[in-house]
Amino acid sequence: MKQTTLKAPFSVSGKGLHTGMMIEAEFLPAPDNHGYKIQRTDLEGEPVIDCLAEYVAHTERGTVIARGDVSVSTIEHAMAALYAAGIDNVLIRVNGPEIPILDGSAVEFCRKIEEAGIEEQATEKDYYIVKQKIEVSDPQTGATIVVLPDNDFSVDVMVQFDSPVLNNQFASINAIEDFGKEIAPSRTFVFVREIEPLVKANLIKGGDLENAVVIYDREMGQAELDNLADVMGVPHKEVTELGYIQARPLLWSNEPARHKLLDVMGDLALIGRPLKGKVIATRPGHTINTTFSKKIRKEIKRQEVQAPLYDPNKEPLMDNNRIRELLPHRYPFLLIDKIIERGENYIVGVKNITANEPYFTGHFPQEPVMPGVLQIEAMAQTGGLLVLSGLDEPERYSTYFMKIDNVKFRNKVVPGDTLIFHVSFMTELRRGCAVMKGYAFVGEKVVSECEFMAQIIKNK
Repeated sequence: MKQTTLKAPFSVSGKGLHTGMMIEAEFLPAPDNHGYKIQRTDLEGEPVIDCLAEYVAHTERGTVIARGDVSVSTIEHAMAALYAAGIDNVLIRVNGPEIPILDGSAVEFCRKIEEAGIEEQATEKDYYIVKQKIEVSDPQTGATIVVLPDNDFSVDVMVQFDSPVLNNQFASINAIEDFGKEIAPSRTFVFVREIEPLVKANLIKGGDLENAVVIYDREMGQAELDNLADVMGVPHKEVTELGYIQARPLLWSNEPARHKLLDVMGDLALIGRPLKGKVIATRPGHTINTTFSKKIRKEIKRQEVQAPLYDPNKEPLMDNNRIRELLPHRYPFLLIDKIIERGENYIVGVKNITANEPYFTGHFPQEPVMPGVLQIEAMAQTGGLLVLSGLDEPERYSTYFMKIDNVKFRNKVVPGDTLIFHVSFMTELRRGCAVMKGYAFVGEKVVSECEFMAQIIKNK
């Protein structure tokens, strides 16, 4: 899978939910590895904020990102639409402190994305693959997010409120392609009893009965309701019974739960990579959602590249016999057992380390450790297979080391370890020279890494 961006720009305009200002946001195509960024065009210097979890500043009634004194709020609906569309790189230029609320859902963003089109880029997508259970929880609110390993992305959401109108609800999405139809139209919601405290907190100045599901679940006098309407600057509305009082009826009986799912996806977009795993969110909110995203971001920053998935039961792409056809190396210097994955720009190889490796005789007799130079050699052999497997008649060519840079050794490699090598092109193949980046993993840990250049030469 390749990274994608918008094929053409588009814009949306409308009120800001919290400021009440009229705001325009323009969504522009962006280059490979750009990610999501928001630019405040109304401020001097037009500062840019990366849409990443470490920049989340507040989560009261929406997700707010900030760098220094510059902030943008209510970003989650736009983020969810971009994430669901599989778009990786976009610059959003906004002339105010928040993204317009529109009708309180993500449906307009989805419609505009579809009209603009999606363009494939040159760089491979970089997924965050969930390999074991991850959980975050908030004992005070009872909120939890659990993410389990899965081949695809899916979300289950359960909400619970102390309300006779909105109590327990459930929503799910198993195919991200269904987002535009099943989740995007769901609107944000608010309880009437929450409006006065929110107004006193200088929030929801742009809220009305057109851009939110409004839940009247505790009886109030008509005079009190009229006062709230005056504070909000909306027409008076006579309410005689508990229920939903917004202008448009519910699209689904569980529309609030679907909107919570929308918010979860918008906040997960702040991981900075598409996620493969099953998300189970109980009583979610922006605080717990972004806490989870921050946890994953810390892991991503700690280790630049995730260890490749390795299923020893899966048939290899290249076994030892095929490798021997492509590489000239033989015992004791053939250091790759099999190739398990190959993309356009990368390859994944495996080396099983046994106590019978010849170098353990002298390195070291009492504490066998695989020499670092041989780990780099094994990476280079893996890189050679990456280059050769893309050539016509690869058996007629060999690869030779020309340069090694930025070598790092992080952990020992000992008998019993299984080394997984991930090698990728850093630049395009030019004049028979390939520049590559290699990582060696044992389990989930990087044990060594380096950058190297190799030359492809035709055999005599």
